[in-house]
Amino acid sequence: MIRAVLLLLCACGTALSAKPNIIFILADDYGYHDVGYHNSEIKTPVLDQLAAAGVKLENYYVQPICTPSRAQFMSGRYQIHTGLQHGIIWESQPNALPLGSATIADKIKHAGYATYAVGKWHLGFYKNAYIPTNRGFDSFYGYLSGSENYYTHNHCDNHVANTSYCGHDLRDNTKSVFTENGHYSTHLFTEKAIDIIQKHDKSKPFFLYLAYQSTHSPLQVPSQYMNQYSHIKDTNRRTFAGMTTCMDEGIGNVTAALRASGQLANTVIIFSSDNGGQVHEGGNNWPLRGMKATLWEGGSRAVGFVYGDMLKNKGTVNHQMIHVSDWFPTLVGLAGGNTQGTKPLDGFDQWKTISENNASPRTEILHNIDPLTKPWGQKLYNNTFDTRISAAIRVGKWKLITGYPGDGSWTPPPHFGKDPIVERVDALKNLWLFDINNDPTERHDLSAANPGVVKNLLNRLANYQKTAVPPVYPDPDPRCDPKLHGGVWGPWE
Repeated sequence: MIRAVLLLLCACGTALSAKPNIIFILADDYGYHDVGYHNSEIKTPVLDQLAAAGVKLENYYVQPICTPSRAQFMSGRYQIHTGLQHGIIWESQPNALPLGSATIADKIKHAGYATYAVGKWHLGFYKNAYIPTNRGFDSFYGYLSGSENYYTHNHCDNHVANTSYCGHDLRDNTKSVFTENGHYSTHLFTEKAIDIIQKHDKSKPFFLYLAYQSTHSPLQVPSQYMNQYSHIKDTNRRTFAGMTTCMDEGIGNVTAALRASGQLANTVIIFSSDNGGQVHEGGNNWPLRGMKATLWEGGSRAVGFVYGDMLKNKGTVNHQMIHVSDWFPTLVGLAGGNTQGTKPLDGFDQWKTISENNASPRTEILHNIDPLTKPWGQKLYNNTFDTRISAAIRVGKWKLITGYPGDGSWTPPPHFGKDPIVERVDALKNLWLFDINNDPTERHDLSAANPGVVKNLLNRLANYQKTAVPPVYPDPDPRCDPKLHGGVWGPWE
């Protein structure tokens, strides 16, 4: 039988690789309520169909903001172990994902794969050593910064008062691209991904990291996508819906290219959001609490699924605990590689969990410990973790939050016609405990009734804190100014 299949493949052209192709699609600022199968008013037929035919991940977590999620995907390590505990990497900062261990692309490349990156990087670029083609990718087409204009591909870093650095940010490998002004980035990145699929040598497996700009602000989309949502009266939500539909169409076109080239049956597709939706920019996380940049579920419980013929448990919903750091060992293992030579990983190989619905090897998630966020409230306990520090941890069904967690409102989608629900609590409260299995929307703080659980989780945070490296969050470096580098963002050291 195997020989007959091989002969058939050879008769059709170049034999397909025995290893699966891997495509990891990352959506930006895409909220829990923004996908059709989560009862959204936004139509996502492609995502819905792929998820329904694969495995939906419904206990899946990322980080509350962009850089940490991408860093944990690339490194398999918690942000407390890479120095990225606080904030994102701004374009003007001399900061990046450390070079101390291999990236997921390095390890998959070592397993014999061609490796491609398309779209957003946002893991630092102040030195040449940090750009994608020096972090394990054979090629890169996209932008290095955290956000930009979808049409002009220009970006300004003005996060520091009275300072603004502006420049162009679109690259083909190491060369800046100036010929795509007016080319909407979702279309552009989809076209580049399709070009890779069509030109790739099928005898060798490939890993494609497709990190769409959508649905991050600024809210921009061609009118034909937004017009179909004329019934949504909120302008931000209507534009966001159009951006989502355009991305959904792009993913459909990528899938069609795989099918047309005979590679779909040998490809695993993973879809993930990078953090919760930003409700002030059209995203929504209903019925979860909070939003992007918060420690509530709305900041980190993600839309995610896996599609592929090699899944043994297709058409199912998975409720096992999975975290973005798990993709490193999971995908490296799927590629037939190994994790030797890396620093200690915080991720777990979840392939059997996903494919066969085995129990997850993960029993807890450190959401973060951020000592640079302003301490909040009063210290509640001695000889354990300081509750004034912004942090969160999930152990089994329990989730503990300390310090300042960010906006804790529940924000319905605008078409509900209801105001956000705001809990009235002590303004300096700095400790919460939730039974996430039974209360995923974080309505009932159980900390007072479970002091033993609280103390145990504080001790877990204290243990993690002992392993943390100092956070790295440098001041802007004026040498970054694109005016000094031909008007483009790029390495300056």
